[in-house]
Formats: sequence, C-alpha cells, structure tokens
Amino acid sequence: MSAKCVLVVEDKDLNRKIVRIVLKSKGYNVLEATNAEEALEILQAQIPDLILMDIALPGMSGEELTRQIKGTPQWRHLPIIALTAHAMKGDREQFLKAGCDDYISKPINTRLLAELVENYLSKGLANNE
Repeated sequence: MSAKCVLVVEDKDLNRKIVRIVLKSKGYNVLEATNAEEALEILQAQIPDLILMDIALPGMSGEELTRQIKGTPQWRHLPIIALTAHAMKGDREQFLKAGCDDYISKPINTRLLAELVENYLSKGLANNE
C-alpha cells in the first residue's frame, strides 16, 4: 500500500514547513504549492488524496480555488481542509459553503492537524478515484 499524498497550498514558508514536518512524520507524501496557479499545475499532473488549503493566498484566494476544484469533475471528490487565521463567527460556514470539508485555524495545532488528516485519510473519507 503506497503512502497517501497531501497537497499543501500555503504561501507562507514557515507554515508549509510545519505542515510538511508533521505530515512526513506520519508517513504521508507531501506536495507543495505557494499559490492557486501552482496548485492547479500540480493537480493536472497528480491527484492527491487530500488538500490543505490556505484561504488567504496571493492572487486567487483559497476560497475561489476550492470552488474551482470542487467544480471540476475529476477533483470534486477530493477532501479540502481550510487552513486559516480567520476564526471568527460565521467563517466556518463560509468555508464549508465554498466547498471545504473542514477547517483548522492558525496558528496550527500540530496534533489537531495530524488527527484531522488521519481521520480523513484512514477512515475512507478520502477516495482517490
């Protein structure tokens, strides 16, 4: 059984590094993009098992990118977890409405991140079709 693959779409180097260290320590393959355009290029070449999506990306927002991914037939099944510093009342609903399956707030709680990814990938919530 091959390792599950997670695409991390995050423009901040430190946040990508933290997520990469946590995920690799759990045995996941990690793909990284710093903006929506890079993420779309990666998706054209390889479909991950899950996407961690920064909402505040330069250029196209993570929210808009999520809508685009969920609107594309070969990608719509991909679980997307929003990574966001926005943790105000109503934000969760906004992210879910955009197509995110879940969200985690920043600063990133590494234990919670690992548990959330594990829940999506190990319990069949992610189906790589």
